[in-house]
Amino acid sequence: MPAEESLLAEVPLFQGLDPAERATLASGMQLREFPAGAHIFRRGDPGSALHVITRGAVEISVDTTTGKQVLLGLLGRGDFFGELSLLDGLERAADAVAVEQTRTMEVDRTALEALFRKYPGAALDVLTVLGRRLREADRLLRTASSVSPNQEVAQQTTAIERIAERLAAFSGSLRFLGLHFLVFLSWVVLNLGLFHWVRPFDPFPFGFLTMATSLESIFLACFVLIAQNRQAASDRIRSDVEYAANIKAGLEVTQLHTKVDTLYAETMARLAVLERGLEHRPHA
Repeated sequence: MPAEESLLAEVPLFQGLDPAERATLASGMQLREFPAGAHIFRRGDPGSALHVITRGAVEISVDTTTGKQVLLGLLGRGDFFGELSLLDGLERAADAVAVEQTRTMEVDRTALEALFRKYPGAALDVLTVLGRRLREADRLLRTASSVSPNQEVAQQTTAIERIAERLAAFSGSLRFLGLHFLVFLSWVVLNLGLFHWVRPFDPFPFGFLTMATSLESIFLACFVLIAQNRQAASDRIRSDVEYAANIKAGLEVTQLHTKVDTLYAETMARLAVLERGLEHRPHA
């Protein structure tokens, strides 16, 4: 059903339009209903429409290369999303999920084109709001601090894994070796009957000591395997973080190359203009 024109006046994106322009835009818009938990769209979905929230709330998020979900924003009444696909017609860059019962106004490229053909000045108002939003997103990307691999690993480590790692580290130390040497030596000496004032509590062949050592070996082996699995997971996280850093560095290098090529082309063009001017200058 067509969207109500009065709702457009409450949306910051379209507040710069006059009533006639909002009426033209409203005639080409549709109201959409989404239950709580429903995906409005997923990352990678084709899309060429923008959504404006008239009721409810929408969560915008993306999944990182490490499988972690990053919340980009929680939008409410009057907010809009999906503007990138509206502008370039490419696939969605994030996931949009309705947090509660949500109603949105869907604006497609056809509706905007009809508005801009009838009122060309309205394009500047819409682009002004979109430009502000893109600048804000660029500011957030520049100021956001990246999480180090160690922080990422620490955030995903459970208490049992921390205990297992500490026990595994202790079992591979000289302190562990020296402690067991002293315990075994004392145990054997006290149970050989060398001292008449000490009654052996585990005589030869030291069955209780053998059982205790076997149980200790089993538990230590489990803790070492848990620590090794955690180390393997940590290595994968570090690899993903380093891969993302390399991709970012590659993009920055590409941007630098583009800027250098542009400067080179502009410089050569200016030199060509100067050469032509010198060729046409009369000789003294």
